[in-house]
Amino acid sequence: MSGPLLDVRGLTVTFNARHGLVHAVDGLSFAVGAGEVLGIVGESGSGKSVSLRAVMRLLGANAQVSGQALWQGEDIFAMSPERLRALRGGQVAMVFQEPMSALNPVLPIGQQIDEVLVAHTAMDPAARRKRAEELLGLVGIAAARTRLAQFPHEFSGGMRQRAMIAISIAASPKLLLADEPTTALDVTIQDQILKLLLRLVGDLGMGLVLVTHDLGVVAQTCDRVAVMYAGRLCEAGGVADVFAHPHHAYTHALLGSMPGTGAARQPLTPIPGQPPKVDAFVAGCAFAPRCAFAEARCSTERPPLLGSPHAAACFATARLAV
Repeated sequence: MSGPLLDVRGLTVTFNARHGLVHAVDGLSFAVGAGEVLGIVGESGSGKSVSLRAVMRLLGANAQVSGQALWQGEDIFAMSPERLRALRGGQVAMVFQEPMSALNPVLPIGQQIDEVLVAHTAMDPAARRKRAEELLGLVGIAAARTRLAQFPHEFSGGMRQRAMIAISIAASPKLLLADEPTTALDVTIQDQILKLLLRLVGDLGMGLVLVTHDLGVVAQTCDRVAVMYAGRLCEAGGVADVFAHPHHAYTHALLGSMPGTGAARQPLTPIPGQPPKVDAFVAGCAFAPRCAFAEARCSTERPPLLGSPHAAACFATARLAV
C-alpha cells in the first residue's frame, strides 16, 4: 500500500489530577508503514507508553485526548465500540511492558491465546488448538502442547514475554505496538526477543512500533526513530542519519552520554538537571534549562519541527553540526 498503516497527527494527552492538569503528550506526530520498524525513544516519563495507550484508546476516564490517529485513513478516536473491538487484537495488537501483570494469572496460556482466536477468527476449537500450538512454536517455546496448559507463573520472564507476543500475533495483525518488550530481561533473552520481533516483521510483513529507552536497541532493530522529551517530539528520521548527525540538542546530549562514544576509560558526560514537572506548562523548549546550546528565545519560544525526512524542533541545529 502507498500510505502508512498508522498515521498519528498532533496527539495531545492530558490528565486531570488532584494537583492540577498533567501534560503527558504534547502534539506528537508519527507514521509507520507495512514492514517498517519505528523506534520511539526517550527517558522515563517522556510520554512514550502513554502515546501508545492513547492510540489504542486504553487510557482511563481522567485522560483527555485530542488529535488524530488514522488507521489506513480511518480515525481510531472516532470509531464505534464495535469497530474498535475488531481493530484491537485483530488488525493492531500490543505487547505490554510487563507481561506478568498483562497476562491473566488465573487462566492457562492456551486459553488466553484462544480468546483472541475466538474474537477475531472463524476457526473451530480443533483449528484454534492447532493454531495456538503453532504460535508457541513460532515464538520459540518448546513442548507447545504441554505449555498451553500451564499458567503464567510457571513461565520464566523471557517465556512470558514470548507468550505475550504469541497472543498479540494470534490473529495475524498488520501492526504491532511493542511497549518496552525487553525491559528487565537479561541481555541474552533481550537479543532473542528482538530477533524474534524482526523475524515476525519480515515473515508476516507487519509494521512494528518499538517503544524503548535503550538507544542500542533502536540502532539494532529500527528503520526510523522518533525522539521524545517531556511529551514532545524532538527529532525524527532514519536511525543512521539521526545517530550520526543529530539535529536536536537533546538527541546530541543523549548520544554523548552513552558509553562507547568517547575515548577509552573516560568518564561519561551526563545530562545535567532534571526534566520539567509534568504538571508545569512550558512555553518554550522543554529541554532549554538543561541545554548547553540554549539561547534566550529557547525559554519563551517553542521551536517548530522542521525538515524532511530528518526533522527536528531545535534552534541550535546549525551549531550542532559544527
